[in-house]
Amino acid sequence: MQETALSQGQINSSPSQPSPAPTWEHIRVQQLRNPAGEGPYHREEEHTLFVSLAPRPIRYLQAQDGKTHTGLYRKGDLSITPANTPLFVRWEGDENCLQIQLTAQFLQSVARETLDRDGDRLELVPTFQTRDCQLEAIATMLLAEIQQNPSGNRLYVDSLANILAVNLLRQHATTQPQLPIYEGGLPQRQLMQVLDYIDAHLDRDIKLASLAKLLDMSQFHFSHLFKQSIGISPYQYLLQQRVERAKQLLKQTDRLIVDIALECGFNSHSHLSQQFRKLTGMTPKAYRVS
Repeated sequence: MQETALSQGQINSSPSQPSPAPTWEHIRVQQLRNPAGEGPYHREEEHTLFVSLAPRPIRYLQAQDGKTHTGLYRKGDLSITPANTPLFVRWEGDENCLQIQLTAQFLQSVARETLDRDGDRLELVPTFQTRDCQLEAIATMLLAEIQQNPSGNRLYVDSLANILAVNLLRQHATTQPQLPIYEGGLPQRQLMQVLDYIDAHLDRDIKLASLAKLLDMSQFHFSHLFKQSIGISPYQYLLQQRVERAKQLLKQTDRLIVDIALECGFNSHSHLSQQFRKLTGMTPKAYRVS
C-alpha cells in the first residue's frame, strides 16, 4: 500500500501521489489509490485500519504478527494493524482503499475514560480480511467528510474518532470490555452550560473534548447523553445553530455572505451554502431576498 507522507517504509510501485490527508489531533484519514505492487508498512505510534473501497475484488497477500493471509478483498473488507506491528502487503490489480490511523495514546485514553479500563493493558488483535458493519459505516462517514469538506469539522471528526475507538476496543481487542449503559440524558443545568458554550463559540472550531471537559466526563459518554437530551448529536446541533446565526445576519445586515460564513464558523461561502441548503432548502442568497 502507498505510504502517506507521515508513514514509514518503501513501496515497490509507481502510484499517483495521493492528495494530502487532513491532519487532526488523534486521527488521520486518507484514500489510497495504487497500481499493483507490494511493500512494508510500519507505524510505531498509530493503529491502522484499512478498508477496501475497490468496486472489483482484489487479491491480497498480507503478513503480520507471524501469520500470513491470502484473500480476495471485496469492497468493505477490512484489516487491522496494531501500532508497532510490521506489515507486509502485496496486491494484484488497482488498489483503492481507505487508510485510517488512530494514535495509540488516544485509544488508551478512550479505554480509561469511557470503559474504565487500563488502556496500557488493552491491545488490538492483528486482523486480516474481516467484515464489521459498524467500522465500515464509520469509515464511510469519514471518507465522505474528507471528500466534501477537506479541512474536516473538528467536532464531527472527534465524534467519529471516539466511536471508532470504542468499537475497536469492544470488538477487536485481546479482551473485550462491556460498554457502560448511559440513560436519562444531561441534567438541565449541565445541558444549558453546554448550549451556552456552543452559542458563545460558534465562530470557532469547537472540540468534542472541550464540551465533555465542561462536565468532567468522557467524550463518548457526553455525546450519548447530549443526544438523549435533545435528540440530535452535538455536531448536528452545532450546524443548526450556525445556520440559525447566519439566517439572522442575512436578514438583519447587508454584510457579504462570505463574511457571514466565517463569523458563523463555516470555512467558506460554499461550505455555508451547502449546509444552509441542507437545513433550509434554499441558498443563503435566496433566503436573504425572500
